[in-house]
Amino acid sequence: MPVDDHVLQQVAMSRDEYARLLDLLDREPTDVELGMAGALWSEHCGYKHSRPLFHHFPSTGPYVLTKAGEENAGAIDLGDGWVAVFKMESHNHPSALEPYEGAATGVGGILRDIFAMGMRPVALLDSLRFGPLTERANRRLFRGVVAGIGGYGNCIGVPTVGGEVQMHPAYSGNPLVNAMCVGIGRREHLLSASAAGAGNPLVLVGADTGRDGIHGATFASVELAADSGERRPAVQVGNPFMEKLLMEACCELAEQHKDWIEGLQDLGAAGLTSSAVEAANRAGTGIEIDVARVPRRAQGMTPYEVMLSESQERMLVIPKREHLDDVLAHFRRWELHADVIGVVTDDRMATIRDGDQVVARIPIGILVDPPQYPPIGVRPADLDRIQNEDLAAQPDVTDASGALLRLLGSENLASRRWIYRQYDHQVQNNTVVRPGGDAAVLRLKQSRRGIAVSTDCNGRMVALDPRAGGAIAVAEAARNVVATGARPAALTDCLNFGNPEKPEIAYQLEEAIIGLSEAARVLNAPVISGNASLYNEAPGGSVLPTPSIGMVGILQDVTTRLTIRPNVGDSIVLLGADVPQGAATLAGSEYQWLTLARLAGRPRIDLAHEARVQDAVLTLHGTGRLTAAHDLADGGLAVALAEMCIAAGAGIDAAGIEVGDRLDGALFGEAQSRFLVATAEPGAVAALAEAAGVPATVLGVVSGDRLRLGPIDVAVADATHAWETGLDEIIAQI
Repeated sequence: MPVDDHVLQQVAMSRDEYARLLDLLDREPTDVELGMAGALWSEHCGYKHSRPLFHHFPSTGPYVLTKAGEENAGAIDLGDGWVAVFKMESHNHPSALEPYEGAATGVGGILRDIFAMGMRPVALLDSLRFGPLTERANRRLFRGVVAGIGGYGNCIGVPTVGGEVQMHPAYSGNPLVNAMCVGIGRREHLLSASAAGAGNPLVLVGADTGRDGIHGATFASVELAADSGERRPAVQVGNPFMEKLLMEACCELAEQHKDWIEGLQDLGAAGLTSSAVEAANRAGTGIEIDVARVPRRAQGMTPYEVMLSESQERMLVIPKREHLDDVLAHFRRWELHADVIGVVTDDRMATIRDGDQVVARIPIGILVDPPQYPPIGVRPADLDRIQNEDLAAQPDVTDASGALLRLLGSENLASRRWIYRQYDHQVQNNTVVRPGGDAAVLRLKQSRRGIAVSTDCNGRMVALDPRAGGAIAVAEAARNVVATGARPAALTDCLNFGNPEKPEIAYQLEEAIIGLSEAARVLNAPVISGNASLYNEAPGGSVLPTPSIGMVGILQDVTTRLTIRPNVGDSIVLLGADVPQGAATLAGSEYQWLTLARLAGRPRIDLAHEARVQDAVLTLHGTGRLTAAHDLADGGLAVALAEMCIAAGAGIDAAGIEVGDRLDGALFGEAQSRFLVATAEPGAVAALAEAAGVPATVLGVVSGDRLRLGPIDVAVADATHAWETGLDEIIAQI
C-alpha cells in the first residue's frame, strides 16, 4: 500500500526520497525499514545538505590521530602517550521545547561520544544563543538550559569549565544549545566504534528502552513550527546518575580490559538504528538484532519504537565472543543492565527480528548512503546594500564613558558569573584557569602539560559576511586559546544554520564553511570532528548563521599559563594594530547593535596577519616576559582594557593615547587580530613584536583606581559594578 504524506513527514522523508528508497530496495519497505531509513537519511544523521561541503575542511595535522567522521569524536596527540578527544554537538530543537531536559540530555549525549572512545571526560563547555533576555519567554529558556547543563554535569562529576552565550532577536523561539566535551586518556586505550568479527555478540548496556525520543533525529531535521509543542515525546529524559555508572564502567573497560571487546558505541540520535548500523558500516559487517530481547520500561512497544527510541544512558558493546561472560559480569558489577540483543554478521545486512518474525532486512549500504544535496546558494539580494553602507555617516560617540558602562552592563558583554556559578567547574581538580577569562586551562595530572579549551562564534559577523564571519569565528576561538599561552592544535565545530533548502541559507552555509576552512588551514588548527544542525527556524524566521567553534590548544608547561589578570605595576601593550580605527570596524560590533539595533557594514580579517600576531604572542610568552594576555573581541579595545582592569582591581591611565578621528572605531570597533598583553618589560615586548611585523603600542601602567583611555574616564569600581550586575539584573526581571 502506498505510504501517505503524514508518515513521510514523521520520518522527515520527501516523496522523491521515498521513490529512491523503493528503487534501491526494488520493493515496498516495511514500517521498520522506513523508520530506519528516514532516521539515517535525515539531516541530523546523514548530513545530506552539509556533507557535500565537508571536503573544504582541513582535517590532518601534526597532532591529529583520527580521520574526521570515522569515530565518535576527534583525537589529538598530547605527547608522552597521552591523547585528548573532543567534539561539539547540538540539542537545539529539544531545548526549545523542554529547555532543562533538552540541555541536560545534550550534555549526556556528548559525554557518551567521548567515553565511547575509551577516554575519560575531563571538561564540558557550551555555546548558547537566545533571544533578548528582556523577553520573558527567552528568560525561561535561558534559565532552563543553564539549569539543565549544570544539573547533568554537576551530578555526573565532569566540570563545566567554559563557554559563551550571545543574545539576538533571531534566536527567539529557536535557541541554540551546543555542548562540547573533552576527554583525556592513554593512546593505547583508544577504542573504535566498530562492530567487527562475525559471530561476536551485540550487548545493550544501561537504561531500559522507553518511548522517549522517538523521531528525535527527524525532529531535529525540520523547522520548528507553531505546533511543535505537540511533539514533546521527541525530547529525551536524562538520568545523570545512570550515566555516571556507564562512564566509569566504560572507562574501566578501556583501561583494564580493552582486549575483551571489538568496539563500543553510544546510542544517540536514532537510537539502536544508528548505533548498530554505523558500527557495522565501520567494520564492513552486518548486524542482526532481536528487539524482543531489548529490555523495556514501557508496555506494548513495537519493533519500530524499539529501534528508533532515543532513550538516554545506553551503550552498544561488541565483545569478542570468548569474552562475553567477562563483559556481562563487568557491567553487572557496576549494577548496569547488560543484555545480548543480537550478533555481528558477515552479510552487510541490517536484519531486525521480533522473535521469529523478521521485521526488517535492508542492506547497510542503503542506510548509510543518504541522498546528497549540494547547496545551490544565492547571495541575499540586500547583502550588497548592507555591506556597502557608509558607517562613517553615523554620528560618532559623544559620551564615551557612558557608552563603555552601557556596554559592560549589556546582556552580551556583562559578566557570565550568573551562569558559571551554577556549574561545578573544579570537580576532578584539573581546572587551573577557571571560567571568566578567554579560555579554560586544565592540567594533565601525570604530566607538566596542559590543555586550553574555548568555544566561540559571533553570528552577527557571519550574517554580514558569511565567509569572513566563519573565518573570524575560528580566529577568535584560536585567540582565546593563545591568550593562555597555548598553541591551537585542532578544532571541532557545530554548524547552526536555517533551512538549507532556501537559497540564501545555502549561500550562508557554503560561504561560512569555506571561510572557516580557510582560517583553520592558515592557523594550523584542523577540523577533526563536529556536527551540523540545520533547519533552525522558528515561525519568525531563521537564526543568525552560527558556526560555533570549539578550540583545543596545548601548553607544554601548564605552570606558565596566562590569565587576563595583570599585576599592578605592569604595562599594558596593544599588539596587532594601532589604536586609531575607522568606523568600518564597527561592522557587526556590539557597539553597533547596542546603539542602532541593526547590522550593517562588512567585517574583514587578514588571516596571514592573524597567524603572525598569534605566533608573536606565543613567542613572547615563550620568553617569559608576559604576565597576562587578553584578546580583543566584542566591545573592542575599551571593553577588553576594562575587563583587564576589573580583573586586576586597578586602573590605567592611557588618556594621552592617540585615538584618531573616529572615537567609536578606536574605542569600540572590533578590528581583528588584536591582543592586550601585560608585561614588566614593555620596551622589549614592543620591540620584539614589531620585529615580527606586528604593530605594538604601549598604553600605560596598571595603577590607581580609574580607567582612562582617550576621552574615557571611569572609576574601576563603576565599571566593575556595571559588568558584575548587568546580567543578574536582566535575568531577575519577573
